Amino acid sequence: MRKTIIELKNADLTLGNAAASVHVLKNIDLSISAGEAVGIVGPSGSGKSTLLMVLAGLEQLDSGEINVNDTPLHKLSEDALADFRGKNIGIVFQSFHLIANMTALENVAVPLELANTTGAFDIARRELEAVGLGERLNHYPGQLSGGEQQRVAIARALAPSPAVLIADEPTGNLDTDTGRQIADLLFNKQAERGMTLVLVTHDPSLAARCSRQIRVASGRIAGDSVPLKKVQETLSA
Repeated sequence: MRKTIIELKNADLTLGNAAASVHVLKNIDLSISAGEAVGIVGPSGSGKSTLLMVLAGLEQLDSGEINVNDTPLHKLSEDALADFRGKNIGIVFQSFHLIANMTALENVAVPLELANTTGAFDIARRELEAVGLGERLNHYPGQLSGGEQQRVAIARALAPSPAVLIADEPTGNLDTDTGRQIADLLFNKQAERGMTLVLVTHDPSLAARCSRQIRVASGRIAGDSVPLKKVQETLSA
């Protein structure tokens, strides 16, 4: 039986103040096992991206519990949470979030250096080579294509060897062919390293590649299923 690596219990979160407040997550219970690839889907405004940010430790709950890799994130201070996130959770954003005046190598190495990781630049170089950017180490984000920038972002997320990889619309800013290449890279790395992958996507073909789909609607879990493609693969195995 696989270990539970992410668990939410009665997770509740309201964003904004007074009349502008929005009850985004409503008493959500969710359990994700180590090594799963989980797609979070649902309409715009349903709460799926906020749910992902809670799983990444970037938003804190108003009430309820969140445990990631045997650690109760809801009990951690801001500093302790940042330290835990840096060592255990890799995050890939739709808009890359690279530092414009740093090279690809520096973008990947700097978070490692901030975490006092030994050999930060050696690790960064290996990760960039692993995502096919060995010849682009000293290029700045403005000198890279969108797909290359997302590869840098993936290398940065993978560099600390996280137990969980979080991806928010990782192909959303890319054309179809480049998006497919980035999706291949994410799923290949997840399989190679045995990580848990949790991603938000509007792309049905990307969600179908996950081993499980969580549908969010109006701040609640509206569905939890195995994609038909995965059922067919299991039956034909």
